[in-house]
Amino acid sequence: MRMYQAFIASALAIALAGCASAPLPIGPSPQATAYTLGAGDKVRVTTFGFENLSGEFTIGADNAIALPLVGAIPSIGVTPMELQAKIANALVERKIVRDPKVSAEVIEYRPYYILGEVGKPGQYPFTNGLTVLKAVATAQGFTYRANEKTIFITRDLTNSEITVPLTPSTPVRPGDTVRIAERRL
Repeated sequence: MRMYQAFIASALAIALAGCASAPLPIGPSPQATAYTLGAGDKVRVTTFGFENLSGEFTIGADNAIALPLVGAIPSIGVTPMELQAKIANALVERKIVRDPKVSAEVIEYRPYYILGEVGKPGQYPFTNGLTVLKAVATAQGFTYRANEKTIFITRDLTNSEITVPLTPSTPVRPGDTVRIAERRL
């Protein structure tokens, strides 16, 4: 019996080793690298070797972050990697640091908004992997009048509302406004 168990264990190990031949992706997902910053996002900027040029900053209504010694850096619509480059360029242009090593990461996303036929409409903090159904659950569910088949989303950097069929995987992005309409009787 032990020989049989050892044989099964080794066969299983060989089979699992074959599955591991393709490495798992490491690092940020494609959505994370393509994320563009907007007003309300909080970023952590680190300038290596210069603590006074590092810190946590919120992108303000003027669509910029204000760094010590550098001033306002326009930040709306750029990725965190592009923000790193902007900050590094500003440090070099102002002759503050010769060869700056800068990192920027989002530590708090701007909120999303949900309104219409939900139990508690309002502003809620964004979390990664947020779907419309999770957003509705956070807002205490659909009301009895809610249209549970179609929703309306206004993306943060656009002014147009789009109609979207409601599926379990319908994503919500930071800054989105989700509207749950009343169903037709």
